[in-house]
Amino acid sequence: MDFRCTSALIAAALCWLPQTVLAADKLDSAESKFAKSGDIRVHYKSLGEGETALVFVHGWTCDLTFWRAQVEEFAGKIRLLLIDLPGHGKSDKPKIEYTMDLFAKAIDAVLTDTGVKNAVLAGHSMGTPVVRQFYRLFPDKTRALIAVDGSFRAFPVAREQMEKFVEQIVGANSKDVRGRMIDGMFTTKTSPEVRKSVKDGMLDAPVHVAGSAMRSMIDPNIWKEDAIKVPVLCLMAKSPNWAGAYQEYVRKLAPDVDYQVMDGVGHFLMMEEPKAFNGKLAKFLKKHEFVK
Repeated sequence: MDFRCTSALIAAALCWLPQTVLAADKLDSAESKFAKSGDIRVHYKSLGEGETALVFVHGWTCDLTFWRAQVEEFAGKIRLLLIDLPGHGKSDKPKIEYTMDLFAKAIDAVLTDTGVKNAVLAGHSMGTPVVRQFYRLFPDKTRALIAVDGSFRAFPVAREQMEKFVEQIVGANSKDVRGRMIDGMFTTKTSPEVRKSVKDGMLDAPVHVAGSAMRSMIDPNIWKEDAIKVPVLCLMAKSPNWAGAYQEYVRKLAPDVDYQVMDGVGHFLMMEEPKAFNGKLAKFLKKHEFVK
């Protein structure tokens, strides 16, 4: 290999390495803690102090590490709570129904355990209906909601079709079915590193959790059109799923919503373009005086 080419590769690696290591160190060095929600131990990590926290809630079959790129940016500016929802990550995984209520109450258990009284909740994908359900159950503890490529509206697919899909998720070929689904969440620009990290993490979730959580997302009871009266930020990947009609729907629920679309990213925008994502999130947090 040409020496100049080798040198350039080494230089590029050295420029890239410190930021990645710093982010990893911030999250990985934070102590793992557990709160009790009913009989379930809920794993979480807390960075910083204070009664107000930015709470990161992962999506379907993901875990708290999917927010790694946000830790370095916001640690020290606001208290951070990162949660493994029941059935995910290092939390308990009993064979029960994984409902939005169960997830929302697990978040509240973490808030209670940490002494946090006010939450700014960021929910990615399935995390969006989870944080909305938290708002319904605990409105006095909710300061703002942030939807990260997640929906406030039911899937535009017939319930019968979704039921058949759930049957495939819990079937003998579960990993293949989920793997193909995950592949469809990326774009041609998604890096191999992000692809591998996402796929490894999501396929690690138990089949009974994946099936039950997906079934809970097609429950019509969680898709009521009740108003959202706290500040709302939507950070969405450019996609036909989030066409103009969807934005109009969200504005009916939250007229003052800050609705932003990121181009050239897939479903995991906070991992794919963390600098741009963090900048938009920081602007929202500063506007509402959650950070200085």
